[in-house]
This record gives sequence, C-alpha cells and structure tokens, in this order.
Amino acid sequence: MSGFDLIIFDCDGVLVDSEIIAAQVESRLLTEAGYPISVEEMGERFAGLTWKDILLAVEKEADIPLSASLLDKSEKLLDAKLEREVKIIDGVKFALARLTTQRCICSNSSSHRLDMMLTKVGLKPYFAPHIFSAKDLGPDRAKPKPDIFLHAAEQFNVSPSKVLVVEDSVHGIHGARTAGMRVVGFTGASHTYPSHADQLTDAGAETVISRMSDLPAVVAALTEWAGAI
Repeated sequence: MSGFDLIIFDCDGVLVDSEIIAAQVESRLLTEAGYPISVEEMGERFAGLTWKDILLAVEKEADIPLSASLLDKSEKLLDAKLEREVKIIDGVKFALARLTTQRCICSNSSSHRLDMMLTKVGLKPYFAPHIFSAKDLGPDRAKPKPDIFLHAAEQFNVSPSKVLVVEDSVHGIHGARTAGMRVVGFTGASHTYPSHADQLTDAGAETVISRMSDLPAVVAALTEWAGAI
C-alpha cells in the first residue's frame, strides 16, 4: 500500500507548548472584561481558535460587548510572554529525525509569531520555508475552515487524501477532516484536559498520542491502513 505524501503539523500545542501560555493571557483579559473563565476552560473550549474568533464566540454567548482594543492588547501581551517562556514539545526533534515524508506547518498563528517561536526553540530549519499561516490567506480563512490545509496540499502538489495532519484541537481536526485529510490527535502539551483524547477522537482523529516520540511508529502503522478511507 502507498503511504502519505505529506505530513502537516499544527504548531501551537503540537510543536511548541504555547497553548497554555495563550490561555493564561486570554483568560485574564476575558475575566477583567466581565467574562470570568479559567485557564483550564480556555484550553478545553477555545484551543485552536484565533483570538478574534474567541472574542466573537464570547460576545455571542454572553451578550457582552468586548472592546476592539482587546485584539491588539492580547497580541502584544502574548507575543512578549511567548518570547520569554515558550518551549518545545518533548520528543519533537526525535520524531522529525525519523520521519522521511515531506512536511510543513499549518497554523492559525501569524507568520511573525511562528517565526519567533520556531526560531526560539530551534525548529525553524526543520520546516522552512514550508511554514504556512492562515492569516496570510486573507480574512476569515482560519481553522476550523479547511483553507490552510488545502493551501499546503496545493503547494506540494499532493492529493488531500494522501496527507496526514497532526493536531491538538477539535477545531483543527474539523478543518483537516473537511479538507479530506487523515488526522492524528496529540494530547502531550500542558493545556491538555481529562476528556481531551476523547474529544479529538470524536472530532475525527484516527488515533491519539500523548508522546510525540510515538509519532513515527504511528505513521508507519497508519500507512499500512492507507486504503481504509
């Protein structure tokens, strides 16, 4: 059986342990704005969404008008905190050294933030220049929409059915599955929660791993089942 032609990695919560940092910043800002929410709930409900989409969801749910200034305030606070604190996910370099399939990154984070984080943890050379931000595609094309995943497949001239995506969020998995791609869920970052693996499976992940060092073996196993979908 043929295997995969491309492996797409999400960045936040898959390659770098950044989702917990974002949840800390964003939960504080929302709580101060009149929508009390814990760091844990931020991770469970909103991981994988852009800050803009989080604000829109909160406004709709709670009928609380949120200042547009929160958009810029969050970006500045989060960039500074990430630059100080972000760390690589354990096992990533081990996995990348053993995967021979061509690869790229598809993220909702901005190109500037991706460059900063990947440079800080030493992962940029493993992916450059194939580091794609949904923000660069234009407005309203972020995950859970499939646009960024389809864009990556086009760049590599591969069929979506021959792509494997590694994602830590329900929203990301929905986007990848809508794009017609297979998905491995990941729960090894600091923002994970008790029902995380079950939610990723329900969203469409074929299997879920909590250690990135397990990814090469999982890719090999899924290759054997490439004709199952």
